[in-house]
Amino acid sequence: MDEAAERRAATSADESGPHTRTDVERVHALGTARRAIEAELAKRIVGQREVVHLLLIALFARGHGLFVGVPGLAKTLLIQSLAEVLSLRYGRVQFTPDLMPADITGTDVLEEDPETGRRVFRFAPGPIFTNILLADEINRTPPKTQAALLQAMAEGRVTAGGRTHPLDAPYLVFATQNPIEQEGTYPLPEAQLDRFLVQVDVGYPSEAEELEIVRRTTSPTAAVPSPVLDREEILELQALIPRIPVADHVVAHAVGLARATRPGEGAPAIVRDYLGFGAGPRASQALILGAKARAALDGRFAAEIEDVRALAAPVLRHRLVPSFRAEAEGVKMDDIVRAILEASPPS
Repeated sequence: MDEAAERRAATSADESGPHTRTDVERVHALGTARRAIEAELAKRIVGQREVVHLLLIALFARGHGLFVGVPGLAKTLLIQSLAEVLSLRYGRVQFTPDLMPADITGTDVLEEDPETGRRVFRFAPGPIFTNILLADEINRTPPKTQAALLQAMAEGRVTAGGRTHPLDAPYLVFATQNPIEQEGTYPLPEAQLDRFLVQVDVGYPSEAEELEIVRRTTSPTAAVPSPVLDREEILELQALIPRIPVADHVVAHAVGLARATRPGEGAPAIVRDYLGFGAGPRASQALILGAKARAALDGRFAAEIEDVRALAAPVLRHRLVPSFRAEAEGVKMDDIVRAILEASPPS
């Protein structure tokens, strides 16, 4: 048995089947799976450990992810490689200004039955019907087309031609966005931004990492990742996350962080000065679900306050609406989140 097969066996069920495992065994399996997934992704992706970690948190928390970074940082390759490692169907949509909603969801096409000669409409599914959808440069298409993803992201189904079609689970949208090229782009509506569990800022690699990237990508051979989990195992581990215990004081801390982003009496001065609107209740939910997934991926059996605080920036940064003063003075959302964390120490 090769190394990849051994890791796969370690994450599989016992002799009586995967659904007979206890939650303690599932947590152990998820921790083992995390290490195996990271090892397989490292065959293609150099560095970006925190990006990969947040991607896995979103995956197992059943959340969508928005990846923001300049071109050439392997955002697309990372998501494609994840689909291969997880044996999931993968679809990619390149968002452009002329993209229409039907180009994503699919449309009814008129066909003639060769036997009867009758003409009937048949629904032709669009690329949204997959397990992992990469919405590449999502801010390059108008809001009407961006909104075509909303129902799929919120409900796991698509309405087209007057009929509703379910999407196969797991269903995840990972979108990319270029932060520096703003000509011909359309800001994502706040309602859509709120549907992303996390916003992951993808930074430049270190010098050593960039040297390794150049060596790998200019060599004649490329490593191929091996599958680690299958669809049923992923669904089982995703179902585990809501069952991870979390103490009341941890929930209270998450709610307190979200409420501290809302301008008003009692809010930190930086919030009153630089935010027009703060995060809604979905942010509190995302903090707790993300904290549970983070704990389980580390092989721990309960989410702690430190899990919540570690996810504050990825969960909150895209949900905060800056004021005119913040934009004029160039205040970053991460600076505001950092100030909120400093003003809200763990109790």
